[in-house]
Amino acid sequence: MDTFLIKAVQLILALAFLVIIHEFGHFLFARMFGVRVEKFYIFFDPWTEIFKWKPKKYFGFFGKTKKIGNCDDNEEETIVAEPVIETSEQKTSEPSDKKRKKPSFWGDTEYGIGWLPLGGYCKISGMIDESMDTEQMKKPAQKWEFRSKPAWQRLLIMIAGVLFNFLLAILIYAGIVYATGEKYVPFTEAKMGMTYSGEARKAGFHNGDIPLKADGKTLDHPGEALMQMTQAKVVTVLRDGKEVNIRIPEKFIFALDNEAKSDTATFSFMTYRIPARISQVVTGEGAAKAGIEVGDEIIAIDSISTPTLDSFMATLPGHDDKNVAITLVRRNGEALDTLTKSVHLNSGSKMGIGLVVDPSEFYKFKEKRYGLFESIPRGIEMGTDKLTAYAKSMKMVFTKEGAQSIGGFGAIGSIFPDKWDWIAFWNIAAFLSVALAFMNILPIPALDGGHVMFLLYEVIFRRKPSEKFMEYAQFVGMSLLILLLLYANGMDIVRLFK
Repeated sequence: MDTFLIKAVQLILALAFLVIIHEFGHFLFARMFGVRVEKFYIFFDPWTEIFKWKPKKYFGFFGKTKKIGNCDDNEEETIVAEPVIETSEQKTSEPSDKKRKKPSFWGDTEYGIGWLPLGGYCKISGMIDESMDTEQMKKPAQKWEFRSKPAWQRLLIMIAGVLFNFLLAILIYAGIVYATGEKYVPFTEAKMGMTYSGEARKAGFHNGDIPLKADGKTLDHPGEALMQMTQAKVVTVLRDGKEVNIRIPEKFIFALDNEAKSDTATFSFMTYRIPARISQVVTGEGAAKAGIEVGDEIIAIDSISTPTLDSFMATLPGHDDKNVAITLVRRNGEALDTLTKSVHLNSGSKMGIGLVVDPSEFYKFKEKRYGLFESIPRGIEMGTDKLTAYAKSMKMVFTKEGAQSIGGFGAIGSIFPDKWDWIAFWNIAAFLSVALAFMNILPIPALDGGHVMFLLYEVIFRRKPSEKFMEYAQFVGMSLLILLLLYANGMDIVRLFK
């Protein structure tokens, strides 16, 4: 399976899972309050769907429907003897002798998969949503409809999707630390400091600097430090035994992003400086023939000092099909021997070795295992930190560089690993769940946050916005979102051909 397919499968699985959880939040709270959910769809289904199913009623593919059992398509499926809610426009009531079928929590909803992978939706009765079912809104309000429920119930229904996405992220993070624990090298233990990318050095970092603080907050965990440092105004590092303050450029994060997308980038921002220690020697290749062994540490190539892995990787290329003098250190009991070997490199300047890349092989590390109940608070902490960092980064979107860095499905797919890794998959899925929660709560019509905004207006001013206004707002919001999706995915295509 090639890299593109692996990334595409991970992207589709992650988005489908997050959409299901988000829409299930809306579904669950709607049904708890007696609101009918007419449709529950993964992805959108304009004109037709890939698959649809209504329990004990029917199923179908691509617009074709087949009945199940002896169901009647025109059968009423509403609450027993439910009266119509009186409105100022029209007052009616149900005949008391008209019997209705008792509703099912799950069975009154059509479930399906759409063909347009831009999200998903629940079609909630009596609500102006993605379906733009304005004809339903012209009819008298029914007891089982969204518009007939108290404002606080409607508010809970609308925020449930965002809440479920955030809770999902917390559960995923908690599950990861419960399953794998946490293992990392604190910056203060990295005696050789860090190696910095070209853009980081332009900003004032020096190779060997040890990060200490970001805006006065102590840095310790590398997994959290990257975002803290790129969003800080001042980063304090330890350089040659002295504390040095580095002022972070305003658009530093965009410079790093562009650098990371370049073909020559080997790492982003910073990485641990570690020796070039050999972990594997391939039989029959230059290193094996020269007598190099596992555990040897390379310190020079042709008298050019390479005390760190990054310096070794930078010096080795350019020696295609040549003999080079490799100076190395070999442990001999308690003693260290310095040896020089003549090694023949192949046409790709390779000698047939593997190298240690885990910094915990060289420095003291922290490792913590979490019990079931300990993992939950850590999951909450990680989810909250990710949400806070994501919210802070959103201000960059409104700059010229931020607009140019916006990406669509291609950009999202690119963050998944080239090889299948469940821990990496769930880490990315958790982050996307946080991002989805934040984006959906923004006060933009057509998003959950837009509905929440209008509900808060109703609570404060004790009157609803007119249904005609809500229709216009929903249309404008959906148009803006479609334009944003087109722009974001268009930028992916532009970057592809750069």
